[in-house]
Amino acid sequence: MAGQIFHAPFLHVVEGFDLVKIRETREPNIQLAQSRYPQAQITSQADDIIQDEAIDLVVVATPNSSHYDLAKKALLAGKHVVVEKPFTATSAEAEELIQLAKEQQKVLTVYHNRRWDSDFKTVQKVVQQGLLGNLVEYKAHFDRFRPNLKGNTWKEEAAPGSGIVFDLGSHLIDQALVLFGTPQEISADVRIQRPSSPVIDKFEATLFYDSLKVTLSAGVLVREPSPRYTLHGDKGSFLKYGLDVQEKALNDGLLPHTTPNWGVEPESIWGHLNTEHQGLHFIGKLESEAGHYRSFYDNVYGAITGQTELAVKPEQARDVIKVVELIMQSSQEKRTLPFA
Repeated sequence: MAGQIFHAPFLHVVEGFDLVKIRETREPNIQLAQSRYPQAQITSQADDIIQDEAIDLVVVATPNSSHYDLAKKALLAGKHVVVEKPFTATSAEAEELIQLAKEQQKVLTVYHNRRWDSDFKTVQKVVQQGLLGNLVEYKAHFDRFRPNLKGNTWKEEAAPGSGIVFDLGSHLIDQALVLFGTPQEISADVRIQRPSSPVIDKFEATLFYDSLKVTLSAGVLVREPSPRYTLHGDKGSFLKYGLDVQEKALNDGLLPHTTPNWGVEPESIWGHLNTEHQGLHFIGKLESEAGHYRSFYDNVYGAITGQTELAVKPEQARDVIKVVELIMQSSQEKRTLPFA
């Protein structure tokens, strides 16, 4: 799913990339790949990609438990590497890959694509422009309603790197670290809410900063959604409902290069801003910024060719995994832990 929905459509449209090999074994997906990317060779073996001397960049869009092994193989083979989030199952594995990439002098990055969600880009604008004054509280939710286990998916199987903290939580954590940096302390509650679930399906974590409280949560038993983002400051508040439109469009078979107004949210889900910024009182909708996952691969191409600084640094993705580990530890030990 990740290769089909989140990677191939954007690799296909970024000038400078040629999608030449795809690893796939399921016949319906093989047929889809052949119809969309007729220039690409389909193989059943990952090594056919990793060991191909003509290939410069390997994208690891596989079950979480295999990220470390495949990324390591690709780096040792002299490839630049994009790893689907979450980076690895442990921060120690992440650190090893970071050091290996430096030794190999190759670009290593992680697909934290939701930095380019329209809602998060809008939140980023609100924070960076100081529209709420001194920010004191930030809440971010990533909820779904799935009371029954989703069959035939590794995401619902007990394995290293599985569960909602690694899955949806890694998006929330990365966004918080982008906005505010690493926290001073972390406190969390992690649990299984569906009796039949073999993996964690609910978490809530609080990240403490000097004068800011950040609350991140995700669950699969949320039928009536809360705001995706809630921000409060000494000059105002911002609330945002709804979800970035790109994933649904991609799931519906739409492609970025043939769809007008890609990543543009409808006015019905624009955020609500109430502020006295710079002495002007404003209450009303704030138009959402346009989202575009293509920006990730534009940046990767620029970094590989030495034209720009890498946006998603592997050290940042490692810190996401560190926060995940502390969330798990905090919940298990029922205490607040220092990030350091």
